[in-house]
Amino acid sequence: MYKKQMIVQKILCLAAIIMSAVVFLYSLGIMTDLYDSLYSTMRNPNDYTQTDVAGSIVYYRMQAFNQYFLVYSIVLILLAAFLFVTSTHSRRKYYIGNYIATAAFAGFSVYLSVFCHSYIQAFRAMWLQVDFEALKEHADMWGTLYTESTFWFDVHYAVFGLLLLIAALLVANAVWKVVLMKQEAKLIEEGRRASA
Repeated sequence: MYKKQMIVQKILCLAAIIMSAVVFLYSLGIMTDLYDSLYSTMRNPNDYTQTDVAGSIVYYRMQAFNQYFLVYSIVLILLAAFLFVTSTHSRRKYYIGNYIATAAFAGFSVYLSVFCHSYIQAFRAMWLQVDFEALKEHADMWGTLYTESTFWFDVHYAVFGLLLLIAALLVANAVWKVVLMKQEAKLIEEGRRASA
């Protein structure tokens, strides 16, 4: 039974580091369409009211959030790496460091998912308030990107859904490990009693 559990824990630790990298890439990509389509509409970045397209201020309002998101995604990568530093991926028996690494990754994954979901939903609503007719005219005139797509906002459901799934499975794996360790200790104790 330990063999299956150890295979699962190795897969989950690898999945955690891969998913952390995906979150990092998402933090880099979420502003792509906004930059390509809205940046040039602002005539004066110091005065957001001077714009060719009503609602284009969403691009500037997302800047602070995106900076936090980028930093938090790097923290997530470090926490995923901490799983490997503590040998959570290969250790037969867990020690306090393994539980701390697992709890830190899972807890931060939940925090990051809630933080990003609340902001991304608010910015998605702001994006939908953009004057797309004026944006189309601006794009035709200046040769910039025109899109009404909410793809970069909507994909967060898949990204953070997978992140939360991996976090939950890491916690479940730790519980499974505790159960196996208790069963092993019980068998060893029964073996000692039988030999005595």
